[in-house]
Amino acid sequence: MPSSTAPPAPDAGTPPRLAARDRAWVEGFADHLMHERNRSDQTVRAYLSDVEGLVTEVAGHEQLVPVEGAWPEVLGGLDLADLRGWLGRLSAAGRSRSTLARKTASVRVFMAWAVREGHLEQDPSLRLSSPKRSSTLPDALSAAQAGRLLDTAGSPAPEDARKRAVALRDAALLEVLYATGLRVSELVGLDRRDVDHERRTLVVTGKGGKQRTVPFGAPAATALERWLDHGRRVLVPGGPTEQHPTSTSSSAPGSAADPARDALFLGVRGGRLGVRQVREVVNRALAGLGDTAARGPHVLRHTAATHLLDGGADLRSVQELLGHSSLQTTQLYTHISVERLREGYRQAHPRA
Repeated sequence: MPSSTAPPAPDAGTPPRLAARDRAWVEGFADHLMHERNRSDQTVRAYLSDVEGLVTEVAGHEQLVPVEGAWPEVLGGLDLADLRGWLGRLSAAGRSRSTLARKTASVRVFMAWAVREGHLEQDPSLRLSSPKRSSTLPDALSAAQAGRLLDTAGSPAPEDARKRAVALRDAALLEVLYATGLRVSELVGLDRRDVDHERRTLVVTGKGGKQRTVPFGAPAATALERWLDHGRRVLVPGGPTEQHPTSTSSSAPGSAADPARDALFLGVRGGRLGVRQVREVVNRALAGLGDTAARGPHVLRHTAATHLLDGGADLRSVQELLGHSSLQTTQLYTHISVERLREGYRQAHPRA
């Protein structure tokens, strides 16, 4: 991509926008992801952020001069050297291999779409080598750590009604995350009608809108009952006036007008609990253990998968539980189990 003359002094205000044509391509790509590939809002935002980041980084590196607050057109002039340089600079800046792999995948999907739409004559990303994703997973808790985490969350609640309601909610969501291995986005998307209390199952909507049925055990069932019977009604706007449904066919009156009212987990203001709030709850609970640096809701997903495999669950069942489209993704968890087996062998076998 040709560079222009030296740019004027940088503007301390709003960063340059994409050129009109580049913006139109990105918006068309967004429509393709949402309506043709049925990608989630979160996935679409990630793809668009990666493509827009490519434009901004390349334009800045080439010292292109913004015109009326917008970069010149970039996407139509990219070649393989531009893409390789972009990845190289991100790598030099310390971006992880998994981040680079994700950004490469986003750009490849965009370029393939642009060629099909006739925006580009050829795809410059076809010969772009993708960094291999790291095969390591975040730490999984031991069974003892998981037990302490959940026992602490289920300890006696405070006297204040709203604080007690929040404590019951936090205990329930921690139990559900560990019992089911749900993604945090799947957890916050649950409605009360998705819970079958008799069968102890959840109807979970995962990536791409795919639904699966996930079982949960007695401790999670008890925590959910306590939250629904004694906690959730306190946080519903208007106060404790409703009972929770007893089957998947029930729903709260008025939920059609206010979908958030039927959310399984509520925030302190009565709306649907968000991903960030769940992350804060989990991080606070993990920090309280005092003997792990692990953080984030995904730790409980990894822990659930690892403990299932340690307990003898077959790989296909764990794949179905987690909602993995590829068995290869699930197989990563076996590395943790094998390492634990090796450690136990080294400690216990006299000729290890």
